[in-house]
Amino acid sequence: MADSAFFCTLTHEGILAVRGSDAGKFLQGQLTCNINYLSDDHASLGARCMVKGRMQSSFRILPEGNGYLLAMAGELLEAQLADLKKYAVFSKATLSDDSTAWVRFGLQHGDAALQALGLALPDASGATVRHEGLIAIRASVGRAELWAPAAQADAVREKLAATLAEGTLNDWLLGQVRAGIGQVMGPTRELFIPQMINLQAVDGVSFKKGCYTGQEIVARMQYLGKLKRRQYRLALDQAELPAPGAEIFSPTHGSSVGEVVIAASSGHNVELLAVLSADAVADDNLHLGSLEGPRLTLLDLPYELDRDREIQR
Repeated sequence: MADSAFFCTLTHEGILAVRGSDAGKFLQGQLTCNINYLSDDHASLGARCMVKGRMQSSFRILPEGNGYLLAMAGELLEAQLADLKKYAVFSKATLSDDSTAWVRFGLQHGDAALQALGLALPDASGATVRHEGLIAIRASVGRAELWAPAAQADAVREKLAATLAEGTLNDWLLGQVRAGIGQVMGPTRELFIPQMINLQAVDGVSFKKGCYTGQEIVARMQYLGKLKRRQYRLALDQAELPAPGAEIFSPTHGSSVGEVVIAASSGHNVELLAVLSADAVADDNLHLGSLEGPRLTLLDLPYELDRDREIQR
C-alpha cells in the first residue's frame, strides 16, 4: 500500500497541550520553531532541545483555542510534560496531556476524502484548514494529518472508510521516511541536534527568532558549517525492522558511524532514515548492527540542504 490511497490512525503519538495567556511566550523560549509563524492556516514541525542542543523531543505544533497542541512520540510525552511544567511555574500557562481529547488520522492521497469533510487543503507543507471542529494539516506531498475531536472520531472514520482503504501505521511511516522527515523517538532522546535529522530543511528550525534553550549550539552548527553528521535515506534488504537508535557500522572506518532514526517495511525490504557521518556515506560501505551486518544502500531524499535558504526562516 506504499503508493496507494489510504488512511490509518496515528496511534504512535500523543498530544501535549500548552494553554493560557503566556503559552506562546513560554513556548517561544523553549522550541526551535518560531511561534509567531503559527496561525489557524499554518502548523509547523519543531523540537525542544537541551542546553547542549540535543533534542529531547520533536513534534508537529499548531495553535488551538487559547494555546497550542504538540503531537510527539507517545513515549516522550510524560517526561516532556513533567519537565516543561518545571519551567512554566512562573508563566500564565498550563500544561496537560490531551492525547485522549483527539483522534488523529494519517491520509495518503486522500484529498478528495478531506474535501468531502469540508476541508480543502492546500499543497504547501504545514498548510492547515479547519471545519466544524476538524483540523487538516499538510504533512508532505500527498500526505495529510486529520485531527478529530474524540467525540467526532467514529463518524469521521466511517466517512473516511467510505472512500479510502484502511492502511497500517507502517504504511504511514513509510511515507514519512520517503518524505525525509525524521523524528525523535524514545531510544533517540537526547542523541541528535536538530540539523542531524535535517529538521532545518523541513521548516522545523527558525534562525530569526530570539533565544531558546540550546539555540547557541544549533545556530553555531548552521552558521559555521561544522556539522559532520546528518540524516540520509537508505534501503535494507531484509524484512526485520531495525529499532530507532540501532547502530550503523562502516568496515572502512572500523567503527559505528551512525544510528537509525525511523524505519518502515517496504514489502520484503526496509526503508529507513539514519544519521550518518558524511565521510562514511562517501565510502558507501554501510552495515546495520555490526561490521558484518546487512548492507545498506543509499537512496535519494526529496529535498536538498541549502544553508542560505534555511537561515532566512
